[in-house]
Amino acid sequence: MCTSPAGRRNLQLGAFNPSSRGDMKESLDEVMTLFPILRERRDQQAGSLSGGERQMCAIARALMSRPRMLMLDEPSLGLSPVMLEKVFDLIRTVVASRDLTVLLVEQNVADALEMANRAYVIDHGVIVKTGPGQQLLEDPDIQRTYLGL
Repeated sequence: MCTSPAGRRNLQLGAFNPSSRGDMKESLDEVMTLFPILRERRDQQAGSLSGGERQMCAIARALMSRPRMLMLDEPSLGLSPVMLEKVFDLIRTVVASRDLTVLLVEQNVADALEMANRAYVIDHGVIVKTGPGQQLLEDPDIQRTYLGL
């Protein structure tokens, strides 16, 4: 898994660029603090992790490179409601704890808008609405079309 010798190497691969290699131990400690479930699952093979745990492992590996921008494509895809909430909470925690921009592509409109400073609603490749996430969450067109309210 992510913290067994093979799993640790999995995470360390995220620190492949020269600017992040020197901070590898610190980064590993940091992601283990952010994602304690990865420490708990250290003896498991990655293939035996739940979908949410795999998502956490992928995000942790990306954070090992100490990025200024993190791009996430459908991090909620296939997750149970409980695990979905954990993953979104972790994304919020990561953003709050670092000077990090997150580009989130997500079909779970309500959760994405709730956490977005700036949001773009795209329909069939066309931007149909843009603005602060909270403002779009309260927009009657968005509520009717994307939230079923």
